[in-house]
Amino acid sequence: MKKAFILLFISFLFSCQPTNKIEKESFKPTKLTLAIANQLANLPLKCIEQEYPNKLGQVITSETDLQTPSNLHPSFYGCFDWHSAVHGHWSLVKLLKKFPDLEKSESIRALLRKRLSKDNITQEIAYFDKKHNKTYERTYGWAWLLKLAAELHTWNDPLARELENNLQPLSDLIAKKYMEYLPKLKYPIRVGTHSNTAFGLSFAYDYAITTKDEAFIDLIKLRAKDFFLNDVGCPIDWEPSGYDFLSPCLEEIDIMRKVVPKEEFIVWINKFLPKITQNDFYMTLGEVSDRTDGHLVHLDGVNFSRAWCIYDLAKNYKEFDHLKVVANEHINYSLANLVDDDYEGGHWLASFAINALTEIE
Repeated sequence: MKKAFILLFISFLFSCQPTNKIEKESFKPTKLTLAIANQLANLPLKCIEQEYPNKLGQVITSETDLQTPSNLHPSFYGCFDWHSAVHGHWSLVKLLKKFPDLEKSESIRALLRKRLSKDNITQEIAYFDKKHNKTYERTYGWAWLLKLAAELHTWNDPLARELENNLQPLSDLIAKKYMEYLPKLKYPIRVGTHSNTAFGLSFAYDYAITTKDEAFIDLIKLRAKDFFLNDVGCPIDWEPSGYDFLSPCLEEIDIMRKVVPKEEFIVWINKFLPKITQNDFYMTLGEVSDRTDGHLVHLDGVNFSRAWCIYDLAKNYKEFDHLKVVANEHINYSLANLVDDDYEGGHWLASFAINALTEIE
């Protein structure tokens, strides 16, 4: 397997060393082919039913709370933590939706049906209903759960209808939690990790648009503008921080391009990050010094998440086509790192790679 994957990426490995300047003839986009999809599918397939090691992140109120991960979270106990299990499921749905002829399509379908059963989802909801779990996974895990729900909603397949119906009570609960939380959030969280407000709003907005939830759409638009409309001079040269997997500046751009009209957005981005409009705009790659360190390996994630923000920006605004070469370099550098990856990265990075690769088109 390792040799096959190495051969798969050999065509772009020459570009995997970070540089200070990009030549536009270099760093061609890497397409998500069936062969790459088959390899990437192996990562969530490996971890979704791997119960240990596991980071539960729970509040213990009594000895009865001390249960195994699979008892606490029968749907989302694998992949080290709850949110990674959620986006591992999203990865398999996304790949199966795009490539129905995946090598392991039948086993993937069986696994999804097993893990996203109605009974399992009911138990996941019961966990959120406990007194000290009301804010569990706010908002990163919430965002990925809604992304999974949106992916199922737009998949024209009988299995998708079954899984969407099973998941619906949980996605409804998460949307309700967002609706209760956002009016109370006085200040946005601008970090490069899980609690980044712009990231959570962006995925939630996509879900609201997909499901035509007008009240949710309006609230996200309102709060995004409250948080970010007056921002100027984002310090992108400070990025990335030591273990970012999100770009605070680009995540903010990502949500604002969705909720602000084009003319207003162009004015805003020229104040927020004026250098991004320049043809020689460049961002230093996130370099991982130790792939067995669960925090340091986040920096491959920042390369992928930067790429999907840039691709989406360029797709919607031709003024930013020059940025695609930056995104290509980021993907090509970190995609090669998924070859035989350590569990610290392998349990979640495939999702980030898939999301970036599917935004190229």
